[in-house]
Order: sequence, then C-alpha cells, then structure tokens
Amino acid sequence: MESLHARTLRIADGVWIATALLHREHPERPDFTESEIQARFLAEGLPRGKNLNSLPTNVNSHCVANRPRSRKRADPGKVQGGPYRILYETRSGFRRLYRQGDDFHPDRAQPRKPSKSIPKKAEIPEQYWELLDWYHAWAQPGNAIVAIAHIEDDPLLRLRGSGRHIWADEHADEYVERLRRDSE
Repeated sequence: MESLHARTLRIADGVWIATALLHREHPERPDFTESEIQARFLAEGLPRGKNLNSLPTNVNSHCVANRPRSRKRADPGKVQGGPYRILYETRSGFRRLYRQGDDFHPDRAQPRKPSKSIPKKAEIPEQYWELLDWYHAWAQPGNAIVAIAHIEDDPLLRLRGSGRHIWADEHADEYVERLRRDSE
C-alpha cells in the first residue's frame, strides 16, 4: 500500500508534509526558505512528478495562498494548477504552512468548495497521518510565531521614531491641549 501512495501522492501534499515536518522539528522558527522546504521534501524521498521543475514551482507559487495562480502561456486568461492554500508567503523567499484566517489571493477563492489547505488522510502515506493531528493543534489561534525577523523587513516598523523631532520641545499631551485651545 505504501508504494501506491508513493505513486499517487500529489506534489502539493508532499510540499505540505515537508513543511509540516520542518515546523514540527523547528517550533521556534516562524517560516522557512523555499530551498529548505525543497530539501526536506527530497530528504523524505517524496515523489516529484514527471517534470523536475514541478517542485520549485509548487513551493514558489502553485501552493502559496497569497500569491496569484500561474497563468497558461498559450492562454493567459486561464489559470493552471489547483487553487491550493498549502503555504503562506511571510516575506520574499520564505514560507510557512497556511492557517485558517490567513489572507489569500482572490485567484485562490473557490465559490463551491474551499481550496485545499491540508491533505486528506487517505491521500498521504500512513506514516504522516500524525502530522494532521499536529497541524490542527499548531494552527490554533494564538500559536503563531511572528515572522518579522528584522525591523528593516517591515516598512511600517521602520517608521518608528521618524517624527521624533516634531515633539522634541513639547509633550504630546500639551500639544493636544494647545490644538484644542486654538480651535475654539
């Protein structure tokens, strides 16, 4: 039965497995590079499909909830790949598993059924079934680790202290009081 799974396992499910393993092995890390996810996928010996470029493409865009779905070159009006929400791009080149409530690109919205965010138990090898239980605990609200590693990575946080000279000679409460007096 294991070989049946090995032949039929979708690359997207393998990407989920590899990323879940990384999260479980490194709970202190909020996200992982695309190359770390690919390396973990390959280390598990998960099937890559017929096209060797499928794995990088899945980690970079096909499985990423907050990125647009790829367009077909022959007909750019048509999307390709599933509307997966397996991964979430936290910053350029970094991914984590998607959590319910994360934002996603409108291309990934499904009107009749939700987009796939976790594998179905019957579609992955039995040795990875425990990851599904682990994920449900990990994905609970309040268990998130903030992914901003450096203040320079967040444009809003970089503004901190930028208007300091405006208040250098007047306390904020005094400024508000003065504005109120002047407006009367």
